[in-house]
Amino acid sequence: MRTWGPSAVLAAALLVPASMLSTPATAGTPAPARRLPAGAPPCPNVPAPATRPPQPPPAADPAARAVGGAALATAGLALPPAAPAPPAVTATSWVVADLDTGAVLGGCGPHEYGVPASVQKLLLAATMLPRLDPAREVTVTAEDLAIEPGSSAVGLVAGGRYRIETIWLGLLLKSGNEAANALARLGGGPDGTAGGVRAMNTEARRLGALQTHAVTPSGLDGPGQFTSAYDLALIARACFADPAFRRYATTRTAQVPAQPGLRAKAFAISNDNLLLDHYPGAIGGKTGFTDLARHTYVGAAERGGRRLVVTLLGAEVTTQRGWQQGAALLDWGFGLPRDAAVGRLVRPGELDRAAASPTGAASALAGGAGLGGAGAATTGAWPGTGPSVAVGAVLVAGGAVLLARRRRHAALAALPPGTSSRGAAPEDD
Repeated sequence: MRTWGPSAVLAAALLVPASMLSTPATAGTPAPARRLPAGAPPCPNVPAPATRPPQPPPAADPAARAVGGAALATAGLALPPAAPAPPAVTATSWVVADLDTGAVLGGCGPHEYGVPASVQKLLLAATMLPRLDPAREVTVTAEDLAIEPGSSAVGLVAGGRYRIETIWLGLLLKSGNEAANALARLGGGPDGTAGGVRAMNTEARRLGALQTHAVTPSGLDGPGQFTSAYDLALIARACFADPAFRRYATTRTAQVPAQPGLRAKAFAISNDNLLLDHYPGAIGGKTGFTDLARHTYVGAAERGGRRLVVTLLGAEVTTQRGWQQGAALLDWGFGLPRDAAVGRLVRPGELDRAAASPTGAASALAGGAGLGGAGAATTGAWPGTGPSVAVGAVLVAGGAVLLARRRRHAALAALPPGTSSRGAAPEDD
């Protein structure tokens, strides 16, 4: 069992800027308990060891919490009517959604802030896959290899020449942090890795992931880095829409070529996502772990013509590993009727387009449009939301997005490329 020393507690307390905290961050002060709305059912959480360091989350943003449907703005369970109770897991928040229709089948604190760890590499993939030619051969630099000692790595060597496809496989099979640095640098333009991180944050906003802020391309902990289970579902949906990602995510083994001039031999790598080996119909996903984030996981599977994705944050490994908790939630999701939903995943660019149209923005925030085809798009908001609530959320959203952009730009400007927190554990779920 891992214990926390003074340096680890202090580092964790510094991970969120003071301007973004809902309560003052003081070393040794436990994170505030999540408050459930009146009548909201609590999530079925398995008791987990009290080993998390203190990290107060960013202040709640009502507009961001309303994205996808009013029912998702809860720290407790969001379930369809008459749905059976979901399995008890140790994850502090999770979402199960349909990759094809965008329906959110259920969740626990879908819009609660969490720390991503290596599942952030999915945002890197969503951002950089369209930008980088997989057949291009590139040189890995010493800067790319400047990662947290002991954190996950593929084994690329400085000065080595690799196809970008090989680097993608190293990222998605072995969670290589040096692979993440290389891909962010290669796709980041003149500003290299820093430009790559900025592009990731731009992509997060385009996808509607308003609660996501990347600081490192790999997911190694950095100041003010956060996401939510709902945002991860948006990001995963974008990834699984890309044929190259689907191919990489289901690759079981790959070969990293030798570098004769550097006396580096060829070696094989295998996929760390055990869902592929143990869950029928698995189509890929991503594991993650840092001391601050704990265990995080994204996994997807296909069954009976349905493709579901599960995202979970803040899990502890007691009797089940992260992928096993994900598998249990996928089973629960596949057991629900096809029309079951408590909200939806907004489409890429939808919130930006809707900003010019109060009606469109209200529908996006209320979660009523675009679920189940054109007919559903005309039925209005989800139960419990009305025009006045939705328009008010739109007004809040405008100021919130502008403020968030300023905060994010300021945080990135203050950080050198490749900055990460010290003391992070290897990212291996």
